[in-house]
Amino acid sequence: MSPSVETHLWNSEAAIAATGGFGAPDWRADGVSIDSRDIASGDLFIAIKGPRFDGHKFTADALAAGAACAVVDHRPDSVVGDAPLLEVPDTMVALEDLGRAARSRTAAKVIAVTGSVGKTGTKEALRFVLEDQAPAVASRGSFNNHWGVPLSLSRMPADTAFGVFEIGMNHPGEITPLTKMVRPDVVVITNVESVHSAYFDSIDAIADAKAEIFSGLNEGGVAILNRDNDQYDRLAAAAAQAGVQTIVGFGEHAEAVARAVDIRADSEGSDVDAMICGQDITYRLGQPGRHWVMNSLAVLAAVDAVGGDVGRAAAELANMRGLKGRGQRHTVTMPGGSFIVIDESYNASP
Repeated sequence: MSPSVETHLWNSEAAIAATGGFGAPDWRADGVSIDSRDIASGDLFIAIKGPRFDGHKFTADALAAGAACAVVDHRPDSVVGDAPLLEVPDTMVALEDLGRAARSRTAAKVIAVTGSVGKTGTKEALRFVLEDQAPAVASRGSFNNHWGVPLSLSRMPADTAFGVFEIGMNHPGEITPLTKMVRPDVVVITNVESVHSAYFDSIDAIADAKAEIFSGLNEGGVAILNRDNDQYDRLAAAAAQAGVQTIVGFGEHAEAVARAVDIRADSEGSDVDAMICGQDITYRLGQPGRHWVMNSLAVLAAVDAVGGDVGRAAAELANMRGLKGRGQRHTVTMPGGSFIVIDESYNASP
C-alpha cells in the first residue's frame, strides 16, 4: 500500500484502478460526495445521473467549491481547461466500484444493519460505542439504498477497524446486491413489522426480503436477530439455510442470548440489567424508551461479535443522546415554566 493511500482516502492511482477510468493524474481526495452543494475542499465528486437530475450539470460548481477531482462519463460543457476529471463509462457503476474497492482494501470488521424500524438508531449507537474503542465509520444519516450504500463504503478509510452500514429496502431483491457489496461479518435485523406493506403481500414476504441480507454475510459470520419478534423463527431458518452457523437472539425472551433481565425506566433513560453473550452487564441508557433498550441489546451483541469490549460499550451508552428526528429532546422555556419536546418527526412508520 502506497503512503498516499494510507494518508488520503483516495488518490488518482487507486481510483483509476478501482473504476477502470482515465484522466488527470496526481490528485488526492479526503472525502467522496455526489452532491455539489455539500462539497468540502479535497472531496472526490461523482456526477451521478438520477431520474430528476444529472450531476454533470453541477460538475463545474463542485470543482469551484474545491473538489479534488470529478468522476464523469463525459466532459461537461461547463468544465473548461485542465480540470481534474476521471472519465468512466458509467458514473453509478464507478461509485459501486469505489465502494467495493474500499471494502476490499480494509481489514475492518463490518456490521450491516437492516430492519423495519430502528435501523438508523441502532447503526448510530454502534458507531457511537465502537469509535470510542478504535477507528470506526458508519453510514451517514439514512444512506441505505442503491447509491447510499456504495457512497458510504467509498468513504471508508483503509485503516478502519470497525465499519457499520445501514441497508434498507422497499421491494424484494433490493437488499441482495447491497449486502454482497458490503460483505458484512455481522448482520443485525432489528425487527420485521408491517412497514412497506404497499409493496408486499404479507409480513412473511417482508421477512423474506430482510433475510436477503444473509446472502452477503462472510463465512463464519454472525446473525443477530430479535428473539421477541414474531418473525424470529422464519429469519433464523433463512439464516441457517444461507449457511449461517452463529445466530444470536436479543430481547426479553428466555432463550435470548443477549437478554434484558430487568429494565428500570425513567423520563431520562433506562437502567438495564442484562446478560450479553454470557456476561452479566448493568448499564445506563441515556435515551428513554423501551425500544432503545431493545436496540442496545442488539448493539452490545454486535460489539461482542466483532471482538469489541462489551463492558466499555455498555458504559458508553449512557453518554448517547437522541438523534435528530429520532427521539431528540428539546427543553422549551416559556413564561411560567418549561416543557420538553421529544422530536420523533423523521418517520412515521405504521
